[in-house]
Amino acid sequence: MKTNMLMCWCIGKAASPIEEFYTLPAGGHLWLYDRLAVNTVVKIANGSAHLCDIPYSEDIHQFNENYLRLTRQVHDTNEDHLLGDEYMAVDTSTLAECEIDGVASVYSELFTNPFLAWGKYRRGLFKTTLPISFQFHHAQMDGFEAARFLNGLQETINGLKT
Repeated sequence: MKTNMLMCWCIGKAASPIEEFYTLPAGGHLWLYDRLAVNTVVKIANGSAHLCDIPYSEDIHQFNENYLRLTRQVHDTNEDHLLGDEYMAVDTSTLAECEIDGVASVYSELFTNPFLAWGKYRRGLFKTTLPISFQFHHAQMDGFEAARFLNGLQETINGLKT
């Protein structure tokens, strides 16, 4: 299984029990969704990038199948695959060529989804770490829910080892 897919699945698994991840602040309202997706960026051969929403599935094998099929579709068609109004998407970005300590973005009415980015993993003497950056809209959640998500993400990643 691809590392990016595993990270996206872990994000969906950590976000899925937190009800705030199913809300989207937009147009002065909080919109409530029933289903969750994880959005990833697909790099196309010509150097451009397109977006791909992957519906979250608790079943990692089903998620992997959807991930492979949909990212291949985006790659082959050179078109975004967005699930629209049926899913709340957690946005992600892999910056595997960069050593990051944080990613900053300005929220506007157009970009209010939670956003998680990661860069190169770092090998240390005794452990390997993957720095991440997580941002969210405070109309959607507070630090408590963000911390619960990040702790759940770490637990989910740790659970992949077993």
